[in-house]
Amino acid sequence: MPEVLVEQFIRSGKRAAKEWILDFDATDEAVHGKQEGRFFHGFYDPYCFLPLYVFCAEQRLVSYLRPSNSDAARHAWAILALLVKRLRQAWPKVRIIFRGDSGFCRWRMLAWCERHAVGYIVGLAKNSRLLTLAEPWLNRVEGRFKETGTKQRRFASVRYAALSWDRPRRVIIKAECTEKGRNPRFVVTNLTAGPKALYDTVYCARGDMENRIKEQQLDLFADRTRCHRGWPNPFRLLLSSLAYSLLEALWRLALQATALAKAQAGTIRLKLLKIGAVVLRNTRRVRLLLSGSYPNPIYSSKSLLDCHRAEPGRP
Repeated sequence: MPEVLVEQFIRSGKRAAKEWILDFDATDEAVHGKQEGRFFHGFYDPYCFLPLYVFCAEQRLVSYLRPSNSDAARHAWAILALLVKRLRQAWPKVRIIFRGDSGFCRWRMLAWCERHAVGYIVGLAKNSRLLTLAEPWLNRVEGRFKETGTKQRRFASVRYAALSWDRPRRVIIKAECTEKGRNPRFVVTNLTAGPKALYDTVYCARGDMENRIKEQQLDLFADRTRCHRGWPNPFRLLLSSLAYSLLEALWRLALQATALAKAQAGTIRLKLLKIGAVVLRNTRRVRLLLSGSYPNPIYSSKSLLDCHRAEPGRP
């Protein structure tokens, strides 16, 4: 079943872009029983699982339920290697970029990306040495904020290596000061664009992945991991992921240029899938008879006919 998600992405009809950005993220999945594999997590606070998700744009590639008593990057390196190998079999010339938060900043994983020509842009947890490197820019934005009273930001690049790293790497510094005080952020990358563009345009775009995870957990019931035994709960997560893939295909193939083109999964379920109708079938056609009093006008027979006239080539 995990292979189905990847193969569906490859066969989705998209032409290979010049680059694919693979978003990795771990999140908590709280449990309230004594399920196998559940542990207390100090960061998230409750007893939970720690599933790993991988997206490429809106399409999900990996949903992997893990116990929460281990590192957030557990098995991420192996999964990245398998994804890179399979995607390059399908598109040999595509550029692949690994993107994640500071939970995935492991220098051996970054070194593997460098050896295999994989780009990366990964959050880096702040420490005293990084704050010392960022001090000149933090002083500038703090002084400018005191003069203007408005939020100030500056970006810079430095070379940095933790004691455990094999060599220095490029680190982007975001020095920011607001009414709440200093707000520095750090990102390690091997990409060559300017620091502001990389941070604002590339790294911050990973926030959209978190919205997709919320959709699966809240609207498609990925959090129903209630079985006491271990193996049914990863299976339930995979079923939820396949349901998301169906909705993503619906967005991509059928709902473009409609009022639901950017709707969330819960809205699709309520306004499109959970509608009472009469289905009449014969050897030539299938007819759907919808209620004439349904309050959403975009599904009236007149609007559907107008849509068909505007795009006569579409069924």
